[in-house]
Amino acid sequence: MITSSQATHEEALRLASGIQRLARNIWWSWNPRAQELFKALSVEAWEKSNHNAVAVIEALSREELVATLYSKRLGAMAHEVIDEFDRYLNDANTWGAVHAARFKDHPVAYFCAEFGLHECLPIYSGGLGILSGDHVKSASDLGIPLIGISLLYRNGYFNQQINPQGWQEETYPIADPAHLPMEPVLGKDGKPLVCRLTIAHTRVAFTAWRVAVGRCTIYLLDTQLPENDMHWREITARVYGGDQSTRVSQEMMLGVGGVRLLRALGVDPGVYHLNEGHSAFLLLELMREQVAAGKPLAEAQEVTRRLAVFTSHTPVAAGHDRFSRDLLDYMMNQWPGNLKIPMDQFMDLGRVRPGDGSEPFCMTVLALRHTRQANAVSELNGRISRAMWKDLYPARPVDQVPIGHITNGVHILGWMNRVTYSFWEHTLGVAWLKHLMQRDFWEKVADPRFLSDEAIWALRYQCKRQMIEAIRARLEKQMMRIGISPATHMQQILRPDALTIGFARRMATYKRADLIFRNLDRAAALLNNPERPVQILFAGKAHPRDDGGKALIQRIINFSHDPRFMGKVYFVEGYDIQLARYLVSGCDVWLNNPRRPLEASGTSGQKTSVHGCVNLSIMDGWWREGCDGTNGFAIGEDSNPDNVEEQDRQDAENLYKALETRVIPEFYDRDAMNIPRAWIQRIRRAMMTLIPDYNTDRMVADYMTKYYQPD
Repeated sequence: MITSSQATHEEALRLASGIQRLARNIWWSWNPRAQELFKALSVEAWEKSNHNAVAVIEALSREELVATLYSKRLGAMAHEVIDEFDRYLNDANTWGAVHAARFKDHPVAYFCAEFGLHECLPIYSGGLGILSGDHVKSASDLGIPLIGISLLYRNGYFNQQINPQGWQEETYPIADPAHLPMEPVLGKDGKPLVCRLTIAHTRVAFTAWRVAVGRCTIYLLDTQLPENDMHWREITARVYGGDQSTRVSQEMMLGVGGVRLLRALGVDPGVYHLNEGHSAFLLLELMREQVAAGKPLAEAQEVTRRLAVFTSHTPVAAGHDRFSRDLLDYMMNQWPGNLKIPMDQFMDLGRVRPGDGSEPFCMTVLALRHTRQANAVSELNGRISRAMWKDLYPARPVDQVPIGHITNGVHILGWMNRVTYSFWEHTLGVAWLKHLMQRDFWEKVADPRFLSDEAIWALRYQCKRQMIEAIRARLEKQMMRIGISPATHMQQILRPDALTIGFARRMATYKRADLIFRNLDRAAALLNNPERPVQILFAGKAHPRDDGGKALIQRIINFSHDPRFMGKVYFVEGYDIQLARYLVSGCDVWLNNPRRPLEASGTSGQKTSVHGCVNLSIMDGWWREGCDGTNGFAIGEDSNPDNVEEQDRQDAENLYKALETRVIPEFYDRDAMNIPRAWIQRIRRAMMTLIPDYNTDRMVADYMTKYYQPD
């Protein structure tokens, strides 16, 4: 007879094994209940590791973990989470089971130079990585067979610190993959699988790490191997690090190395998706395979085109990778021979004007020439891209250049906090995520009898309180690090009742973080009205070599020290996924004022609506499609002057007008219960119209039905 003690012990052992298995799959990163479980097991390990479930498991001995799970509360919590995880993995009734069945044995191979998955995995730099991470999470949720390919950046992008002069400084901590939610890819002999490719005149070895993302997998290629010289080990050290030769090396590793890893794993993809041109060398490897099999190059090119699709984000010519003949002649000296063509013809594969010896090799041109379909990431970005690359298609009018568009989205659940998740689960039912793309499902939010103004207003205060307390803790550490004693009134920093504007994204000059300060007197008047207080939170990283972006950060910090703006303007260092999650949920208004049309799509504002935050944005990227006049605020019209100075002047004026005459008055127009009814109506409209359209479930479904499925 099994005693109750034995049953308890056996159940605890089962749960302990389930938790260890769960820790290695970052499904937990978008499941609030799973995150609560790991935090409950060790608050210290959870916080110190930047919320790394593997670090939590490593902090507990097997004996401690099992004993802890004797607790009825923790045992029940673990049981619920593990059962939910297993149901998720084993669900056969997914969207993909119906619409992507042909990819079951031939998955989508999704190549990207970076993946932003979670704050404990700093292998991303900005929007491209965040998009790709959200893409894979939604592919998993939809049940689409997909494999991601990227590089393991052991030094990541960088940790941002602001020095006493307000200048950004970078540090590069070393991440040990053995203590992160990933596992080494092993060969049949049980040892790490090693593949190779030639870069310049050197045979470079690489291995890979497997990241489980729900039902999907991402493989991260790694050159940190003893058999490689130190120079080649550094290829995968930093995101977009080094000079042009490093960039070529990284892109060869990503594209060529990625295909060779798939071959070594026995994976035959149904389609290759190139997310930006960084991975375009994979097309050369596909051609090389065909040529090696005896096909002439023209036929090899046609086979390759049928296998691949391409997404382009960058709306300016200077943002596309271009490499000189001399550089490629050295770094890729074997490739003309691999394709059985002379070097001039090899260069022509990436030239708009074949035969023009002065034109460098462009990765985007290589991709556009050798994929069956190409798309931009918003309607306006598509229009700009067609005009940019029209010379590649001289026989076509610009509006018939074969570049379409699929507007970006975000993985809604991955950007939620526990407060918002519970709010929607209570409001819409436990199966609400199954209806994420259904517009008619979200129409019920319009009815105050179904969802009251008071409930929405309570959500806003809970999210804002959570954000403010997190920001205060960060600001205190930031001040102490540079030798400033935290104010005794730290708890008074940031007012929960004040209109809070958020601006957080990559600190590039075209994004114009300082536009609101173009007229300092007018800005001061807006922020210092005692009856209608306004506070602004800024965050974001500048590229380490972008002094213009660093100077922009410094100006923001200087404004925060200006007596006219002290206590009203804050810059929070160390922008990452966790900080972004706080900001998009806690701010009342999400400000975006790029210099149009340079915002290819932008996704930060798409993360806000599910929390009840309202967008205030230039009509660029996704917002010009999403804004209907009732679900947020537009800065100016759906047009822009060509003159940059005039555009900046007009946009600043339109920003001030929007804040002075619409945003601030509406937020502070309260009834007897001190509730802004018109403002909440705008929140409702944003929830109804933006959540079902601007999510990566819809985006990935569009890719599947419009691009991945062969003609």
